[in-house]
Amino acid sequence: MPRLKFQTLTEQMFYTLLCLEDERCGMDILDRVPALTGGRVRIGSGTLYTLLEQFTEAGLIRETKIEGRRRSYILTEAGRKRLEEEYRRVCAQAADYRAVFGEGEST
Repeated sequence: MPRLKFQTLTEQMFYTLLCLEDERCGMDILDRVPALTGGRVRIGSGTLYTLLEQFTEAGLIRETKIEGRRRSYILTEAGRKRLEEEYRRVCAQAADYRAVFGEGEST
């Protein structure tokens, strides 16, 4: 059975949605993600604009305004729900890791 689209999110997907808790344009997201993650996660502009289009089509975000070529977006209720589901999934993974290796251990 094929995996449903957005059933799990890549880091780029997760942080794009997370940035859209507040209204932002693409350039704001490109700046915000590395700032939020201490440079650990970066998103290329081609990847970002593809994600924004896919998220809009899926109803996870909506376009809020267009000023020339600059478009702004914000998270929809469906997007917030999907982001919360992903957060819970990642937390469950961390809990499983702790159950196996204990708190603070690393490989």
